[in-house]
Parts: sequence; structure tokens; C-alpha cells
Amino acid sequence: MKSKVVTIKEAMEHCYDGMTVMLPGFVNCGVPETLIEALIEYGIKDLDVISNNTSVKGRGIGLLVHENRIKHITCTHIGNNTETVEKVVNKEIDVTFTPQGTLCERMRAGGAGLGGVLTPTGLGTPMEEGKPVIEVDGKLYILEKPLHANVALIHAWKADKMGNLVYRRTARNFNPIMATAADFVIVEAEEIVEVGDLDPDVIHTPGCLVDMIVQGRPTEEGHK
Repeated sequence: MKSKVVTIKEAMEHCYDGMTVMLPGFVNCGVPETLIEALIEYGIKDLDVISNNTSVKGRGIGLLVHENRIKHITCTHIGNNTETVEKVVNKEIDVTFTPQGTLCERMRAGGAGLGGVLTPTGLGTPMEEGKPVIEVDGKLYILEKPLHANVALIHAWKADKMGNLVYRRTARNFNPIMATAADFVIVEAEEIVEVGDLDPDVIHTPGCLVDMIVQGRPTEEGHK
């Protein structure tokens, strides 16, 4: 069995300008900070980001905002990061808002190969504009299309060398679902262990979904 553990340099060879990238995290909990810093170091730009939010100014995804690496983001809100708000207002970043539950379901659809999801959320609001509205059993639903990325950058608490992952508490958030919805999945793990060291009953993401693993660093948020 070949180990999936690689260097940051090897991982960045699979990232490129203009790619669609999924970045997990709730504010800055469960965010792949090591990999985000590597994107900046290796000059990756013009990113189309799918994420719940943009962290806070100067941390996590907020670093990509500050370094002008994002051209478009699909997210639920940007209010935690005043710099993102400024760049959206100034048309430096294009943003597509989507309700948080809808975002999750669209990613789930992307990972499962579905054609989309039907939801009543957003009917009669700007969320409905430009989207098909379908009637089922006398009720109206918006058809929300699936979300899929070229690359997903994932933060795990523990990973074995085959790519089986364990997340810790609230740092799990969007990581598991994003790991299903990208062509290529790169994981930063706080701790990398040998195959067999993880109890199969505690694994959240199976190694078949993971392409590469790099050594990350412990985060205070990841232990809450």
C-alpha cells in the first residue's frame, strides 16, 4: 500500500489559477490554514471559492481575501470579515449568496452525482431569481443545482497514511461533505498515524475519498 502523505510542494502541484476550490470551516474552526497559506506562497490566484464564509480578517480564508486571490465566492455570509465586505462592495470579489442548508444540500448533491435538490427555501425572495421553480404535489420548490469543485482542501484532526480521517468536535463542520464533492481532495492533518491505528468505528471520511495528505498544525479552534 502506497502512502498518500506528501509534501506541501507536491500538493500544490495539483492546485492552479482559476480553479474552483472548496474550503471548509465555520468562521475559523476547521479551516485548512496550512493549505491556504500554501496557496498564497505558491501564487495561486483567481480562485472560485465555495465556502460557508470567509473567516475573519487576516486569518484562514481571510488571508486569501487580503491577498486578492479570490475572484468569486459562493457562500452563506461574509459579515465576520469586514475586508470581504469592502471588496464585494468595491466589486473586487463577485459573491453568490446561498442559504446555509441549501449550500450543504447542493454540495451533497454534487458529491452524490445528483442533478440538484428541490427546496422551498428562498421562494419569493432574490434567492429565487433565475432559477427553475418546480411544482410537486401542489407545492412549489426552487431547483438548486449541485456544487462541485476541482479541488477540496480539508482539515482533519487525525489521518492515517491511507487517508482515513477523523475530525474533532465542531471542527468537523463542512469538511466531510466537501470531501465528497471535488475531483481532487487534499487533506491537512494535525496528526498522521499508521494504517490500523484508527478504530474503524470512529472514521468520518474514508480514505477512498482522499488523494493526498500533508502535515498540518494543531489549532485551538479545532479542540473546542
